[in-house]
Parts: sequence; structure tokens; C-alpha cells
Amino acid sequence: MKAHQRECFHESLHKEDKMTVTFQVGDREFGGSGNLEIDFWIETPSRSYQLHERGVSSGDHSFEAKEDGKYTYCFNNEHWGANTKEVSFNVHGIVYVPESEAPQDPLEKEVRTMAELVAQVKDEQSYIIVRERVHRNTAESTNARIKWWSIFQLLVLVGQGFFQVWWLKRFFEVKRVV
Repeated sequence: MKAHQRECFHESLHKEDKMTVTFQVGDREFGGSGNLEIDFWIETPSRSYQLHERGVSSGDHSFEAKEDGKYTYCFNNEHWGANTKEVSFNVHGIVYVPESEAPQDPLEKEVRTMAELVAQVKDEQSYIIVRERVHRNTAESTNARIKWWSIFQLLVLVGQGFFQVWWLKRFFEVKRVV
């Protein structure tokens, strides 16, 4: 997501459908600013806020639709600096099916359960990948800062050594007046 940008997505839900939005903000760039905060909200079909969060870097939000219509969820990077951020998100929905229309075959129920579990594992892996990237960038940034600080200290130490040699030579010079 580029700086000062908003991205919105829509899902059509029926009453009593369940939806979960999981997201994680990351930074692909080495040496990024470290500000991984965005705004996130979910709007109902009547344009009221189901949820509104400011300055978050991850989230996992579930809700049940109270009315039929188009639900909108948005990620906003408009107020949070001039850096690009990567937002990784997953949306899961559980469509409400009345008991009379539910599948009666136990094999089909088991396959659906397994498919949901596999989707959860996939989402967790995606989340872990983004977290690993953020932590790797933090470690690389820290290593770079330590390297430059060590080089600076080395230069100061060498400069101090030359200064002390020069000062002591000057101090012990014999000055004769003829």
C-alpha cells in the first residue's frame, strides 16, 4: 500500500453470516522507518461503522452480519507518513445455512471441516511469513546501526591515538632560546 492511499474491499453477506478479517502490516524495504501503523474499519450496508481502529499494525476481527447487504472493509495509509507498507490479509466467511438445508452426509461435513482447518493453517503460515520479514528487517537494521557505530568508535579511537602522540611529542619538545 503506497503512502497516502486507501484500499477498500467489499463482501456481500446475508443476515447471520459470519466473517473474519485477519491482517498484518509489514515492510519489505530494508531499513524502513519502522512505522507499520494503518487505520482499519468495517462498514455495514447502512454505512455505519461495525469497527473502526486507528494506528494498528495487525488485527483479527470477527463479526456476524446483522443485515443483508454489502459490507466494506478498508485499510488506510493516508495519515501515517510517506512510506509504503505491505498489508497481508485474509478474509473468511461462514455462510449461515439453515438446518433443513445443511448437508446430511457425514463425509461431506468432514471434508468441509478439513478444508476450513487447512485454510486456517495457510493463514497462520502467511502471518508467520510476514512477522518473520518484519523481524528480519528489524535485525538487519540493528546490525547496520551497530556496524556504523563501531566504525565511528574505531575512527574516534584512532584519531584520539594520533592526537595523543602529537600532543606528547609537542609536550616533550625542548625549546632553546639562543
